[in-house]
Amino acid sequence: MTSAASTAPIARAADPDPTPASPVASALEARDITVAYGDTEVVHGAGLEIRPGCVTALVGPNGSGKSTLLRTMARLQAARSGSLVLREEGAEAGESDALDLSLRRFARRVALLTQGRPTPGGLSVRDVVEFGRYPHRGRFGGADPDGRAAVDRALDLTGLVALADRGVDQLSGGQLQRVWLASCLAQETGVLLLDEPTTYLDLRYQVELLDLVRDLADDASIAVGVVLHDLDQAAALA
Repeated sequence: MTSAASTAPIARAADPDPTPASPVASALEARDITVAYGDTEVVHGAGLEIRPGCVTALVGPNGSGKSTLLRTMARLQAARSGSLVLREEGAEAGESDALDLSLRRFARRVALLTQGRPTPGGLSVRDVVEFGRYPHRGRFGGADPDGRAAVDRALDLTGLVALADRGVDQLSGGQLQRVWLASCLAQETGVLLLDEPTTYLDLRYQVELLDLVRDLADDASIAVGVVLHDLDQAAALA
């Protein structure tokens, strides 16, 4: 149940301009992916390409393997067979096997917003959003000169500036969802995967969040893959 605290519309700062940064444009493609839990196949021979500047929506009934496929593309779930290909533009243009990349390098290119993410207590909103910068720091937590600006931009885009210093244990479910989305945006990846991002959100904020996702694709050429249950939302977004 969503509390009344999450019904307020996103309040973005008027200045500076919250236009998202433009990471290296990337495409992520799953080819002939099969995933099984034990002897039970839940995804069989699936193919999916998530392209820069586009929103690709996965819709279907519960248990159809949508979230499993998305988690597999984020390397959180192992596939029984198939391949995962990352294509990049710009200075690092080319095609690579995404499974051969180090986890840190992969996390600079692909971010995933999962369902029901556990949130540690005793942290502020800004602390949690800063988690998104971990792939950009050295192995032992080295300098991240672009980190502060990236976190500020993510807080602004998600309407969380006024809550930046508030403890996450004081937030509603909808506000927490926004915090984790901000963490993904602070990661500054070319590919953004969202597993039912409107969960816990009231209708008003669902619309605003999906508008933001559309803007990320249109304005920053982010490749977005999103799992949704609502066909109307999927049709409007993709």
